[in-house]
Amino acid sequence: MVAHVGVISLCSCYPSLPRLRRLSFTKHKTFPMAALSDDPVREWILSEGKATQIKRISSIGGGCINLANRYDTDVGSFFVKTNRSIGQEMFEGEALGLGAMYETRSIRVPRPFKVGPLPTGGSYIIMEFIEFGASRGNQSVLGRKLAEMHKAGKSEKGFGFDVNNTIGSTPQINTWTSNWIKFYGEHRLGYQLKLALDQYGDSTIYEKGQRLVKNMAPLFENVAIEPCLLHGDLWSGNISSDKNGEPVILDPACYYGHNEAEFGMSWCAGFGGILLQFLF
Repeated sequence: MVAHVGVISLCSCYPSLPRLRRLSFTKHKTFPMAALSDDPVREWILSEGKATQIKRISSIGGGCINLANRYDTDVGSFFVKTNRSIGQEMFEGEALGLGAMYETRSIRVPRPFKVGPLPTGGSYIIMEFIEFGASRGNQSVLGRKLAEMHKAGKSEKGFGFDVNNTIGSTPQINTWTSNWIKFYGEHRLGYQLKLALDQYGDSTIYEKGQRLVKNMAPLFENVAIEPCLLHGDLWSGNISSDKNGEPVILDPACYYGHNEAEFGMSWCAGFGGILLQFLF
């Protein structure tokens, strides 16, 4: 069962994380929430995980948000992330995103197994442990696999996702919207501009950004935009390869959007023409 989802790479720390708003949904199943116990991670691995023995628990580091551990058992290894201060909504959003990408059968992602609360506060997520290779793998293969995911992951609900989630620790609003320009203007650019205004008080950036939002429609004129499943946070720290060299993506901020929105984060990650040639 198995994935090394290595060092947690999400580092856009945000000072406070409000509760994520829950939305009703039908496409994705909710992941099982664990009942409180002294060690719910160990309890799940030895019951639902089908292990009879946990041989070793080893820390594999973490970023500025979560801690990460590898659980080696007699039936394989599990990857576990924990956070002592944030509720399970953050990990539930991650699990639903991983599950949606996994269901496309296009690109390898760690399969999520369990999300639940920790007895002393905070939450955890258990997922497949993937042994990473020595590099991020071949960019052309990555681009082709991402394009396959975009093609396979379609939405009949429009643009958005079944739950709100986070990009790093910053809340991401995914309210279903029928129009891409409206979704992107309100729930991506507009929301980020408001966060920046509240945090830093710079009204100049906010006002210029709002002008862009209001005049954005001509940029998409005569462009057919079909909502497709996006990883949503595809920077270099969230891309790797398994020991066979196949690309692996992790730590998503999934939603259904314009496929070219994936390019923004990839461009920031320093990926060039080879990836884009296959992605678009």
